Amino acid sequence: MKTQSLLKKILVGTLLLTGCTKLDENAYDEMITDNFYNNRNEVVSAVLRPYTHANAWVTPSGQDGWWRPAELSGDQLAWPTKGRHGEDGGKWKRLHYHAWTVDEGGLNNAWSLMYWGMGLCNDPIENLEKRDVAAMGITEEEKAAYIGELKLLRAFHYLKLMDLFGNIPIVTQVGEPAQPETRSRQDVFNFVESEILENINQAPKLSREMLGRMSQAGAYAMLVELYLNAEVWTGTARWDDCIAAADHLINGDGGAQNGIMALDPNIIDTYNTTNDLSKEVIFSIAYDYTTANFQPSWPSEFYHFKQREIYGGGRNGNDGIVVIPGVFTNYSDQDLRKREWLLEGPMYNFGTGVPVTGSEEYNGQPLVFVDNIRKNKSGSTVSNMSEGEENSGVRFNKYKLGNQVVGIDGTPVDPNYNNTDWNIYRLSWIYFAKAEAIMRKNGGVATQEAVTLINECRKRAFSESDWPSHAYTTSTLTMDELLAERGREFIFEGFRRDDLIRFGKFTTESWWDHQPSDPTKALFPIPQRQRDLNPNLQQNPGYN
Repeated sequence: MKTQSLLKKILVGTLLLTGCTKLDENAYDEMITDNFYNNRNEVVSAVLRPYTHANAWVTPSGQDGWWRPAELSGDQLAWPTKGRHGEDGGKWKRLHYHAWTVDEGGLNNAWSLMYWGMGLCNDPIENLEKRDVAAMGITEEEKAAYIGELKLLRAFHYLKLMDLFGNIPIVTQVGEPAQPETRSRQDVFNFVESEILENINQAPKLSREMLGRMSQAGAYAMLVELYLNAEVWTGTARWDDCIAAADHLINGDGGAQNGIMALDPNIIDTYNTTNDLSKEVIFSIAYDYTTANFQPSWPSEFYHFKQREIYGGGRNGNDGIVVIPGVFTNYSDQDLRKREWLLEGPMYNFGTGVPVTGSEEYNGQPLVFVDNIRKNKSGSTVSNMSEGEENSGVRFNKYKLGNQVVGIDGTPVDPNYNNTDWNIYRLSWIYFAKAEAIMRKNGGVATQEAVTLINECRKRAFSESDWPSHAYTTSTLTMDELLAERGREFIFEGFRRDDLIRFGKFTTESWWDHQPSDPTKALFPIPQRQRDLNPNLQQNPGYN
């Protein structure tokens, strides 16, 4: 049975540290009491507190963290209106159409949540740095490791804020300055890079004990992401640096204990209820429902109102996010990811095998997920963000919660039900990043090394007999095909907007119910609410 003492400590930390709870205030103004850090338990609670907050901003969690704008502005996922559900003031349509404004509540929440999390790193960093280890009941080595870990986690917050908003403030002390000035994207990039390089050797190595925490391996993964996007973020390509950072992880010297990192042998182990055992996962949000009642938050985004009947569990969703029409057909029929990671067609009860019926337009009728978004009951030929029904769209099935009942085929109850961790970085993403860097250095042409890297990941999606006809060669792995394969492999994982921007397609291409947008839409606006609170914030070009 999966037991994670880390998560128990995290939950304790949540109860002890409740100082930052409002999204309507600047996170860098929030204060945590100074009357703390008096023993080891309090120190550990403070160090772990940012990770409980990460549940709000990393995963699809029912809150507007960075994941929603990163995915719902791209060409794979959308949250269309379905009957009387999902209109939500048009916020999801504006994301899809690139029609967002400076007043978007969701973008303001993404900003606030990330700066809040950054503040939850700043406070323990500041307190640990100024306190004597004897008074805290820890060693000098532990103190250095905690500070290194927290500075790396803080760097992750800045990396994602820089990605979404570009020019942002850099704040390293709680409440100082009260109204920080905007710094250029180049400045933020340099800050993130220096924070990683200065602290990577201070942080602990990746291990079972570091499950769900930032480690040396996580720091190398951040460097890979930083350098992969450096040309977009700074104007200067860093392909060699991207390859070098990736090699640390691929070659086994990237901050993991005992060489534990490796590609998982199949496409299931990375996303099931025991994915805490995965050798591929570098950094994740760790959940422990069995022993700590800390459960994944993403079902609310993806699950149908009656999803628990389909998978034999106890959780439904709000019938929100779906796969954009046509993405499903980008997978070949032999691709195991098509039927393992996506739900399409008629749905059946996990325990009885009888058809699951709808609850809205298809109340009492079989629920069949279709690769379209339109009013099928009325025979409409219109397919857009406004015309959906409860069955519209292929659905998410990548991460598995397990089951609470015996399946019709005799599948036993999953003892790890509801324990599935959400991955932020995994080794296959590093393989893809290195391959892309190699190809971009080679004028967009694949080398055999790049092909081998992609094929090592891709071959897991095909049976042994099907694989030979689906393996890439140096002639078939074009840049367009690499982007397509990135979409197939990393669907739902929060990278699609960046991929489209890096490949020059985010604002220039059409897809389903989306037309090309202004180039300035490659950055989101600085939320007007934040500018009202802090007049030193400068707006991004293209926004009033």
